[in-house]
Amino acid sequence: MPVSPPRRALLPLAAACLLPRHARAEARPRIVASFSILGDMARQLGGGDLPLQVLAGPGTDPHLFQPRPSEAEAIRGAGLVIRNGLGFEPWLDRLLAATRHAGPLVTAAEGIAPLRAAPTGHAAGHGAEAPDPHAWQDARLAGAYARTIAAGLRQADPARAAAIGAAEADYLARLAGLDAWVRETLGAIPAARRVILTSHAAFGYFAAAYGVRVLAPQGLSPEAQPSAAQVAALIRQVRAEGIAAVFLEGQGSQAVMERLAADAGVRPRGRLYADSLSPPDGPAPTYEAMMRHNVGLMAVAMRG
Repeated sequence: MPVSPPRRALLPLAAACLLPRHARAEARPRIVASFSILGDMARQLGGGDLPLQVLAGPGTDPHLFQPRPSEAEAIRGAGLVIRNGLGFEPWLDRLLAATRHAGPLVTAAEGIAPLRAAPTGHAAGHGAEAPDPHAWQDARLAGAYARTIAAGLRQADPARAAAIGAAEADYLARLAGLDAWVRETLGAIPAARRVILTSHAAFGYFAAAYGVRVLAPQGLSPEAQPSAAQVAALIRQVRAEGIAAVFLEGQGSQAVMERLAADAGVRPRGRLYADSLSPPDGPAPTYEAMMRHNVGLMAVAMRG
């Protein structure tokens, strides 16, 4: 007659069988994204349960972000770090060096030929050869970002490669639809009216992709301060061309734009999002929502 195992020995096995399947599965690697737009893309591709930490979160200007000790700890424990590249996050490069990060690192803009000068010509604080890092402002290039990020996620989390691939296909289709919508919306506006004035030169790729002329008193970085002559020239241009599509942009001080708009006799028509998403209850909680919010404001102002 077989001898039954002691009751006490059965308890650990019974407890393990009662655990949810996902608790018994191998834990997913933790992903660190440098700023909110890349964080959203990673979430779209990796799923809602992706263990994700975004360093410069929604409502935070990545240009001005200063890492804290907790960010260094996040880098040390990361299974994958996602950055933009093109010189956008020098603070992250320093953080990676300080923590001696040797794990997987994805540069989302890898393989994208950068624009070398702001289309406005107002590149205060940057040399003519400084790359423009804001490539995500072209929805087609956002698709390139998605492919690069998805490849990194599959490598970091091979057990979920199939699910990431399916999410990638869905996201790329949505980005293609977004690109078509932007072209249709702005293409219906006469070329002479497709001009905007905003705080800093973050819309160069957008301008090149969608036939929009973008003026900005500040250069590629919002920290760059325009000269009095540059501001005066823009005021004359706004008056001469009757430019109505004037916008605030960014999270820092808007004193330059507010003064410029007042002196030109126009009023800002809202706030655009370029480098950061809004918090979840704002108008731009995802990349797709950000693009639709921006283009919606632009189109109304251009027509007016």
